[in-house]
Amino acid sequence: MKIILSEKINNLGNLGDIVQVKPGYARNYLLPQGKAIRATKDNIEIFEKERSIREEENNKNKVEAEKLSKNMNDVSLIILRPASETGLLYGSVSTRDISKLLQNKDYSITHKQVILDKTIKDLGIYNVEIKLHPEVSKDIKLNVARTEEEALIQDKTGKAVVESKEENDDDNISPENINKNSTNEDFDLESNLKNISSDKLKNDKITDDIKDKSTEK
Repeated sequence: MKIILSEKINNLGNLGDIVQVKPGYARNYLLPQGKAIRATKDNIEIFEKERSIREEENNKNKVEAEKLSKNMNDVSLIILRPASETGLLYGSVSTRDISKLLQNKDYSITHKQVILDKTIKDLGIYNVEIKLHPEVSKDIKLNVARTEEEALIQDKTGKAVVESKEENDDDNISPENINKNSTNEDFDLESNLKNISSDKLKNDKITDDIKDKSTEK
């Protein structure tokens, strides 16, 4: 399907470009989001007449977004959530949760402007991308913790106060534990050798007894 881009789309084109995309991508995302219009003859003619106005408006919005980005330099968010001892949240943190926190700080950010690579399901520190304009993004720090005290610790250390089970298992691999395990293994080996030797002596004795009886006959 041919479309006209209403704004810059990464890896696709700039404002006003006519591009070919898959119908599903256009119908399900670009068209309903207002990021493009169908490249019909009438739309192309209308767009060309309005191109200079659209470009001027886009540049103005970009300047405003860049100013907003600078104003958000010191923005960091804290979300308190209950979690297990391994740091797994009882639920998750959504884009709506993040946008609501920003709105509470008087930033007009919608959940559609919050970009997450994956759903946040663990305690820790995250960098969250805020799309202020098709050409302007801002990364902010998100601190997901169980309490305000733990949030302060995470802010200083830069990592979750609760480590995952795998990390805890790795921590148990210490020289002391290795030596302890080695000693236990050596003891087990020694015990097995003793048992084998004892069994061999018993078998040898039984064999000798049989030979003696045979000789007597």
